[in-house]
Amino acid sequence: MGQGGEPRRAQAYDGELGAAVTRAQDGDEAAFAVAYRLVQPGLLGYLRGIVGDEAEDVASDAWLEIARDLGRFKGDGAGFRGWTATIARHRALDHLRRLRVRPRSAALDQDAVVDLAGPHSTHDEALESLSTEHALELVRGLPRDQAEAVLLRVVVGLDGPAAARVLGKRPGAVRTAAHRGLKRLAGQLGAANAGEGVTDGGSRTLGEST
Repeated sequence: MGQGGEPRRAQAYDGELGAAVTRAQDGDEAAFAVAYRLVQPGLLGYLRGIVGDEAEDVASDAWLEIARDLGRFKGDGAGFRGWTATIARHRALDHLRRLRVRPRSAALDQDAVVDLAGPHSTHDEALESLSTEHALELVRGLPRDQAEAVLLRVVVGLDGPAAARVLGKRPGAVRTAAHRGLKRLAGQLGAANAGEGVTDGGSRTLGEST
């Protein structure tokens, strides 16, 4: 995936991204290329978690829509990342519907209360480890709500409220799903690093079990 620590990286680029988007809306093609370069890696990683090997094709469809509707976008760099993630998600779900593939739904109690991890715990350990293809494969095996929350938070670099808007859920629900997913990933990554639980699972789409 190559996106470990992406939230910090993405936030650092948000000023540059916002300026590029503004120029692109005025017809600057070079600025649009800059926006694409800043957004595409995270967007592609997110789509790989949803549609697997079809991610590049779905991303291409998403960028056609992004370019077409760019003039209607209003917001800053962080808002642009959220907007593009929403478009990419819609295209990914359309793709799955065309294939008659239904990601496994995982009902989440949106009022569930959990003890969230501290600032330097398994959450951060999982974030730092999410730079490998094996980690992305593990993300694909999470329940759908957890996988998307982790991908949006870690790979795309969205904050909780922005990720919630993309998913159409409440921020608390997304925060809970991300925490549960990262906690599960931390355990799986720890086992993998110890030489346990490593599989050669091939490509899967979001929410399929390992």
